[in-house]
Amino acid sequence: MKIRHTLLALSGALLLAAPALAQPAQGVAKDKLTIGTIQDLSGPLAGFGKDVRLGMLLRVDEINEQGGINGRKLELKIEDSGYDPKRAVLAAQKLVNQDKIFAMVGHIGTAQNVATFPVLFAKNVFNFYPITAAREMYEPLHKLKYAFAATYYDQMRLAVPKLVQEKGAKRVCSIYQDDEFGLEVMRGGETALKALGTDYVEKTTFKRGATDFSSQVAKMKAANCDLVVLGTIIRETIGTIGESRKTGFNPTFLGSSAAYTDLIHRLGGKAMDGLYAAMTVQHPYLDESSQPLRFWANKYKTKFNEDPTVFSVYGYAAIDTFIRGAQKAGANLSVDSFMKAMDSYTSDSDIFGAAPMSFSPTKRLASNQARLSQIQNGRWKVVSDYLSH
Repeated sequence: MKIRHTLLALSGALLLAAPALAQPAQGVAKDKLTIGTIQDLSGPLAGFGKDVRLGMLLRVDEINEQGGINGRKLELKIEDSGYDPKRAVLAAQKLVNQDKIFAMVGHIGTAQNVATFPVLFAKNVFNFYPITAAREMYEPLHKLKYAFAATYYDQMRLAVPKLVQEKGAKRVCSIYQDDEFGLEVMRGGETALKALGTDYVEKTTFKRGATDFSSQVAKMKAANCDLVVLGTIIRETIGTIGESRKTGFNPTFLGSSAAYTDLIHRLGGKAMDGLYAAMTVQHPYLDESSQPLRFWANKYKTKFNEDPTVFSVYGYAAIDTFIRGAQKAGANLSVDSFMKAMDSYTSDSDIFGAAPMSFSPTKRLASNQARLSQIQNGRWKVVSDYLSH
């Protein structure tokens, strides 16, 4: 009798479990696929966040005009973090629990992404192509993490030896923001220099939000530095180089992809000429010599009445890769089918000049390659191929 009751209880439990097993993934409806993004639309990186958002919307509109992904229209839900990790968590909770997104795509900011991981992963929601080059976006390995950007660390590890050799640099220094971002840039350069049998002759830091770099520049000038590794973003890049030019200190300056933005030459003017930055995809100038890139840039300008930036490209490319993965996963889209599709995903270079990309079950960074661009006559110009290890 007891056995019979147990069997009945088990069969009842299986019947209750069956509908749950048959349910499609969160965010996947018969005619709609819902994804989300969190951008800074009101804080210190609002300019970047706005451009990422517009790049995303352009690609969403394109795929929906073509009938969607395997018959499903793509819906993008957008929230603002103000570049604050606490607000990012609240935004993620809304997107995951109320809007029921399938994936978080192109979320901007390192600390903001990391803060939202527990919210996403508890509900089996992907963190896909975050707009940050931090190692935490793919390390430690997690089935729901897919990242695309060569890390700040790898960028410097690859770029520093090239410029040391090209410029015959003997005295390398670093100025960097006193946080995890700045440390990653500095450490990448440090690793490269150690491999060359040398080290920085001077290291100097600044607090996030600093506006005066005179003491740091004076230190580097006194050390007679001939190559400076910049763990800086926009204002700090412009401030450091501007102060250096004023004092007659003119080393080679090398920044990470965090400094690869048209804002540097637009706001910093002629003094910024000569700056190098590690980068992957190109800034899309409207008169770009590449016809496909020029066509894309003008399409964006026509739609939004604004010039695109490299952040517009990041947003567009993040959605584009997500679309390719979802298409490859087929009509029965689920967490497992999307993962299987992405883990065998490869792509060659695109119109923006991205490096070839690939994923596997144990490799969740699309590419760790970077190349160099330099500001020449007030605009960025690609000056190297992808650098090898």
